[in-house]
Amino acid sequence: MASPALSRSSSAETWRVRLAQFQAFTVAHPRLVAAKDELITAIRESEPNSIVMVFGPTGVGKTTLRMRAEQVLIEKLRPELEINRSRIPVASVEAIAPDTGSFCWRSHFKRLLQEMNDPLVDRRRLPEPDCDGKPKERFKLTATSSGSEYRYAVEQTLRLRQPTAVMIDEAQHLAKVASGRRLLDQLDVVKSIANRTNTVHVLFGTYDLLAFRNLSGQLSRRSVDVHFPRYRADLAEDRRIFINIVHSFQKKLPMPEPTDLVKNWEFLYERSFGCVGLLKQWLVKALSAALRHDDTTISLHSLETHALSMAQCDRILSEIIEGEARLNDGDGLRSKLRARLGLVEPAAATAPDRATQASTSDRHKLRPGQRKPGRDPVGQPAYAGCL
Repeated sequence: MASPALSRSSSAETWRVRLAQFQAFTVAHPRLVAAKDELITAIRESEPNSIVMVFGPTGVGKTTLRMRAEQVLIEKLRPELEINRSRIPVASVEAIAPDTGSFCWRSHFKRLLQEMNDPLVDRRRLPEPDCDGKPKERFKLTATSSGSEYRYAVEQTLRLRQPTAVMIDEAQHLAKVASGRRLLDQLDVVKSIANRTNTVHVLFGTYDLLAFRNLSGQLSRRSVDVHFPRYRADLAEDRRIFINIVHSFQKKLPMPEPTDLVKNWEFLYERSFGCVGLLKQWLVKALSAALRHDDTTISLHSLETHALSMAQCDRILSEIIEGEARLNDGDGLRSKLRARLGLVEPAAATAPDRATQASTSDRHKLRPGQRKPGRDPVGQPAYAGCL
């Protein structure tokens, strides 16, 4: 007979396995599939030194999108990878939020080198001071190596490994700088590495990534936007798809008794804002608690306990609405653009002036019986022929 301690250990291992199975499950919903196809097209058809910006609400599923895209690129290059063992299909790294207020490129380059697993990193040569001549001095990256040395090692490794793309997750952290000019410098680093290595760089981030969108004309010309939006409750088709997603998660819950999530879909939407990533994270927390307590199903009370607070919801939704508004150019900006390009008809351009003149002249018209302004005579009137 098994001891109680062994029985508890076996039970804990069982629920962890069930939880891991649910965590590994992803729903191939329409917005994810569309964003993945658009991203793959942008990587394959853009210039080799292009920058692709993937942005959307927090928790919409951008990390899942990145992993799906990586799977497609790996499968596409599999025959070539069997021949060229030095090549890698993709290089992925997360942009870590800085501790001191400014993004640390040296630390970022170090993590990128580790991700690429460069076997010759200790044999790289330091270039000439102008970075154009042939390298002369041999060097090895150490704890005291400068950021420029790490950057040069990254460039050399990218040329050797030849990844289809460099994926940078949480790229909005690159914007952690002090001024607008420094913000442009941040993206210039990415642009320069992409240009020197002929490697597409993909930046994944929240709507804060829009700060990079139009910093300069050159960057705008070389960048491609991929929007990964949430599902909107005010659109009937989006509501239907969101309910189907909830049903898909419901069927995968590893519980003894079925959990009716669809019945509470409005509450699930209310606290996830139509973002599938947030919805899954929420369900994982509720499922973990239910499994640990040997519950037979996930109750509404458990969902309420593990939901985002109202203060958190207000903050996140405000950021989402603000980001969506910034993304929408609108007809007003298009009209201004056409006017600056001289594409506005002359009649349309002068119509407001005529209307203004007409309204001005109307103000000077007199009502019936109203006297015209003038000065009345003063003093005694003079009569002709008076004595």
